[in-house]
Formats: sequence, structure tokens, C-alpha cells
Amino acid sequence: LPISDSNTDFIFAVAGEELGFVFCLIIIFIILSIIVRTLLNVLRLDDPYKIIAISGLICSFGLQCLINIFSSLGLIPTKGMTLPFVSYGGSSMISIAFLFGFLLSLTNKQNENS
Repeated sequence: LPISDSNTDFIFAVAGEELGFVFCLIIIFIILSIIVRTLLNVLRLDDPYKIIAISGLICSFGLQCLINIFSSLGLIPTKGMTLPFVSYGGSSMISIAFLFGFLLSLTNKQNENS
């Protein structure tokens, strides 16, 4: 069996072990607030392209968080996915930064007329 790296695949478990249950709840609350605020902002848009693009990007972010947390808790088999903005890893951090760059570009108020 391959040995998973604790600072990437199981960072949520390490955070729970080192910093406790309250810190894990804070991580979950931050992730949920990002998702909910973004989806509430989508309700104000009229452009179907922006609605679909933003919903897909934020659902991708949420699913990656959900898979990492559930695999750390042992509820699903491990997949090797990192927890966005928390896990150590260059390519994961860059891809999540691009994802949020696209989200910020799509939700920019100055681009409302175009």
C-alpha cells in the first residue's frame, strides 16, 4: 500500500490532532461560507454563461474539500486530493489560485455590462 503524505492528503486529520475540534469546525465554516456567499452572489446575475461557470467552479472547489475531509475522516476511500488553501503542494495551490482568479474575474462588478 502506498503511504500517503500527512501534510497533503490528510491535513484535515493532522489539523484535528494538533489544533483540535474547534479548529476543524473553523476550517469547515470558512469553506462553507465561501461556497454559500458565492452561490448567493450567483442569484443576482442575469448572464447564463456566468451563472453556469461560477456554479461549476465553486462546486468543483466544494467537492474537492468534501472529498478530502471525508477521506480524512474515513468515510470514503482515500483519493489523494488536497484540501484547497490548506494542504502543502505547489500544483494544487496554483490550480486553486487559478480557479479563484476565474471566479473573481467572472464576479467583477466592472465587467457587468460586457
